[in-house]
Amino acid sequence: MAEIWFLVVPILILCLLLVRVIVSKKKKNSRGKLPPGSMGWPYLGETLQLYSQNPNVFFTSKQKRYGEIFKTRILGYPCVMLASPEAARFVLVTHAHMFKPTYPRSKEKLIGPSALFFHQGDYHSHIRKLVQSSFYPETIRKLIPDIEHIALSSLQSWANMPIVSTYQEMKKFAFDVGILAIFGHLESSYKEILKHNYNIVDKGYNSFPMSLPGTSYHKALMARKQLKTIVSEIICERREKRALQTDFLGHLLNFKNEKGRVLTQEQIADNIIGVLFAAQDTTASCLTWILKYLHDDQKLLEAVKAEQKAIYEENSREKKPLTWRQTRNMPLTHKVIVESLRMASIISFTFREAVVDVEYKGYLIPKGWKVMPLFRNIHHNPKYFSNPEVFDPSRFEVNPKPNTFMPFGSGVHACPGNELAKLQILIFLHHLVSNFRYVFHAR
Repeated sequence: MAEIWFLVVPILILCLLLVRVIVSKKKKNSRGKLPPGSMGWPYLGETLQLYSQNPNVFFTSKQKRYGEIFKTRILGYPCVMLASPEAARFVLVTHAHMFKPTYPRSKEKLIGPSALFFHQGDYHSHIRKLVQSSFYPETIRKLIPDIEHIALSSLQSWANMPIVSTYQEMKKFAFDVGILAIFGHLESSYKEILKHNYNIVDKGYNSFPMSLPGTSYHKALMARKQLKTIVSEIICERREKRALQTDFLGHLLNFKNEKGRVLTQEQIADNIIGVLFAAQDTTASCLTWILKYLHDDQKLLEAVKAEQKAIYEENSREKKPLTWRQTRNMPLTHKVIVESLRMASIISFTFREAVVDVEYKGYLIPKGWKVMPLFRNIHHNPKYFSNPEVFDPSRFEVNPKPNTFMPFGSGVHACPGNELAKLQILIFLHHLVSNFRYVFHAR
């Protein structure tokens, strides 16, 4: 009799497990099916494929195979990719409350957990308002003389260089403008040590997140600690001086919520480092692509030169500074910028996480899954932009269809510093095409 029970009990347990699996599957099916796609290897998923090729090729090949919504697993996280304007609007605008902003933990560590990007609700709203007030047109127009000075200094430093590494030089320019907007006129010693450590963090940001001594990611973590220390020193000095300043740090230091609470030093440091990230890399990339596209179209380059030369002559050949009005009256140059943003799609996607089970067009997006609207795939879809692989600024003589052009994101988490980015690009291009000739060599 005992021998029979030894056989019966395992069979009963197996039957119960099978019933549970069947019920679970039926329950899941009743809520909707998962999007098509491959989850790849256990845990790793398709991370190695993503990191071993151009990410744009990876996402585009997936879209061609599975359609405008598909699943995968990246860096250990199950993800749903969305490549249509309607889906992007659904996640970022109309149903944004169902998706919280999120980044891979490895990247969050390098920027700082209190940074604006990773939050929603009251804290996000307060910090976003502080960023916006620091970069309002009324505020940044006062920075024009200083941005001009930085642009001219950058260009003059190129004069004795036979070959210029464009992207690296643009990063230096964008970093200096970012420092200006955040700290105002910062001591050069602080600026240099911030730049040194930031460059290490930047180098490790998109590396494989392996925190072993000697790896780029580990070096970036160590440099991030140094950045926090330096920023904390600057904060302490500013607090001792008690000077009322209108730069971004000043707005952070002067903030009090409705309960009288101020921001902690860690919150301030994380948001400063976050804004530096946002201010430097995308602007530098955009400027680099603009120079490449202009070099490839000499007729367009000459037209941009003519537009800028008229302003150059109006200002008595740079004896007078640029004005805010003049930067608002560069229509062709502005179209070149927005077409470059579309073509390059520097921010190719953004990260969100479903906070509840969400159904979209018959597919289930489970709670806890990462969700990534793919901006580049939308920007390069021939349904929305004819001949999308051709650089054509004239396409922006008419406004694009809603939600098809999102170079700075969309919704409450759209980049609040986009006006400053455009302003510094316009100023730099004005002085470059008015005073210099260049030959662009791709590497």
